[in-house]
Amino acid sequence: MTKTGADYAWFENDFPDIAEAYCFTLVRGLSTAELVSRLEGRPEAPLQGIAAVVDAAFAQYDLQEGDRQLVAMTTVGTWTLLIEPNGYFGTTEDRALPASAGARWVSHFVNINSVGTFLWAEDQVLRLCFEPMFPEDRWGSTPDELLAVMERIGFNLEEEDPETDLSSPAAFALAEHLTGVAITPALLQDTTFTCVTIQIR
Repeated sequence: MTKTGADYAWFENDFPDIAEAYCFTLVRGLSTAELVSRLEGRPEAPLQGIAAVVDAAFAQYDLQEGDRQLVAMTTVGTWTLLIEPNGYFGTTEDRALPASAGARWVSHFVNINSVGTFLWAEDQVLRLCFEPMFPEDRWGSTPDELLAVMERIGFNLEEEDPETDLSSPAAFALAEHLTGVAITPALLQDTTFTCVTIQIR
């Protein structure tokens, strides 16, 4: 049964420090080492739990004056999960699409102004991209393939504004639909993440 945005409402409530600005990316077909190589990542000390990752990400940002982004990584089944506190690399088409060669790439981000992006790519082909708050405007090679799923998950595809905006948690649910990977509180709290920094400008 496909989860809905309501099933991820806990994220904003339980993890407010990262919920206001983040990028979550799931990649299948590349090992963590291969991803680090493609991203030209610089190894950093591993960190346990998302709270430590968030703190380190903001410290890194201040230290590098915004030039480098901390990325926390872990393996979940056959997928590699990348988390960027206050980041957006995973949804940047000109960098994510080349990095997706030979892989499935599913990513979503939101910033402090609630501007966001959902991106699904397969082997350098952009399948679907849209802003979660405005899912009626979609692009990619198969922009309408998931319409029924998106509506069931909770994306607002009507012209009228919804009473409750579930666009950010709905992005988590759509990512789970495409990957089979559930983001859980335990995963965020208990994981010891491999960490790298990447050049972002």
